[in-house]
Amino acid sequence: MLVLGGLAIAGAVIAALAVVDTNRAPSTATAPLPAMPSPFSAYVVGTGITENRRGNVAIGTAIAGVVQAIDVRVGDQVVEGQPLFRIDDRDLRARRVMAQANLREAEAAAAKPRHRLNYLTRVHALDPTDISAETMSSARDDVAAAESAVAAARAAEEQIGVDLERLVVRAPSAGRVLQVSTRVGEFAQGDPAKPLILLGDDARMFLRVDIDENDAWRFLPQARARAFVRGNPRLSVPLRYEYTEPYITPKTSLTGQGTERPDQRVLQVIYSFERDALPLYLGQQMDAYIEAAPVPQAPAARRQR
Repeated sequence: MLVLGGLAIAGAVIAALAVVDTNRAPSTATAPLPAMPSPFSAYVVGTGITENRRGNVAIGTAIAGVVQAIDVRVGDQVVEGQPLFRIDDRDLRARRVMAQANLREAEAAAAKPRHRLNYLTRVHALDPTDISAETMSSARDDVAAAESAVAAARAAEEQIGVDLERLVVRAPSAGRVLQVSTRVGEFAQGDPAKPLILLGDDARMFLRVDIDENDAWRFLPQARARAFVRGNPRLSVPLRYEYTEPYITPKTSLTGQGTERPDQRVLQVIYSFERDALPLYLGQQMDAYIEAAPVPQAPAARRQR
């Protein structure tokens, strides 16, 4: 009896220890991030978003159709005029054959009124009384109509040729392929909200820094500035001032911090820097520190006599 009682007590103790161990918070071995260094004794701080100089180029297609081939991949460096992707051109090629046949038919039809006008012109030159002015005018009108039909047929054939060229979407400028949002076999159409390919130039990166309007009066354009990589403050880069957008605008790039106000207004300043070997990407947030004059202290109140 005593043995059974002891076993029951031991089982209860083991169960209680198991419950306590299960509810215990697991220990994490992640090292804390180092504190953000302060490069200047007095400074203005702002949140920056990396971008390229001319902005990202959203590539679409002027002619909707099924994607036949994609000639680039994400990360490829392209030059101006290089093919990016192609739309299925079988329908246009068939229409071009028909348009070429229509052009040949119009040219053949125009030969008859031309020959008649040439004949009447020679006869009229020998004896002006044999051919009336009305007949000559009618012959010239027939030739003009036939030549207009030839011109229309030629324009239709050339238009199809232009459309065939437009089915090959080319890079409008040199840059890097940032995104490819279409696949072979998908139906592509011109939608500005959904670019098929995103193109940008990240050789030299630009940083759009938001400075709180309460600190805008302290900002000096030619002051020293430095940006730090989010998540690793040991990685930083000096900034070169480019220009200031002289308009206070509502802040659109929120960082998610609890102290951030949705109605905050900011001054946007554009800096640039050499990317070099920093692991940075377009659209990435950075913390920018801009050297500024110290905030003047309020004068002490005079003592009452």
